[in-house]
Amino acid sequence: MRDFARLRRQMVNTQLAARGIRDPAVLEAMRIVPREVFVPADKVQLAYADSPLPIGQGQTISQPYIVALMTEALELAPDERVLEIGTGSGYAAAVLSRIAKQVCTVERHSKLARTAEARFRQLGYDNIQVHVGDGTLGWAEHAPYDGIVVTAGGPALPEPLLDQLGVGGRLVIPVGPRRDLQELMRVRRSSENGYRQENLGSVRFVPLVGEAGWKARN
Repeated sequence: MRDFARLRRQMVNTQLAARGIRDPAVLEAMRIVPREVFVPADKVQLAYADSPLPIGQGQTISQPYIVALMTEALELAPDERVLEIGTGSGYAAAVLSRIAKQVCTVERHSKLARTAEARFRQLGYDNIQVHVGDGTLGWAEHAPYDGIVVTAGGPALPEPLLDQLGVGGRLVIPVGPRRDLQELMRVRRSSENGYRQENLGSVRFVPLVGEAGWKARN
């Protein structure tokens, strides 16, 4: 059995802090969430590799640095509520749950959603709610949100997510005209009708599929 606690510390030091992640809450969350729980059994020895890993259903668990970068970009406070689009393995939601008061996460693949829920229960992470549905439409029932993070790349900013962002809230999302290459954008809602955008750099994510995203391919 590998010493996963040591590998987590090493990951935080060499993959995150050394590459510019500074938020102490993000670094601590990444230090305590057991990433090995969120990868397929045949990939557990690669849990702390500096790369994405396949998790089934054509989806991936993002590399640790990208999870940390997007989480830091949300600028979350401990009393805030965050919406995640694309639960996937559940790892990013678990990290968010160690920082924010409440995490709502939406996944379109029911098998992934149910597996993630089981992992949250196993770890005792009881401030995460999972919904199976079209993530491009958000989760209006719990809106507005202080932060929204999207773990798949869309062709444009989804209007439903902009609408569900509270004033002062931050949306972090990969956006681009290609299904396989995006720019990571941070959108701040400055007023009821005002938004400000920042480009945080180029990224590669799986496509954001749904009514306000890419169309599914057969």
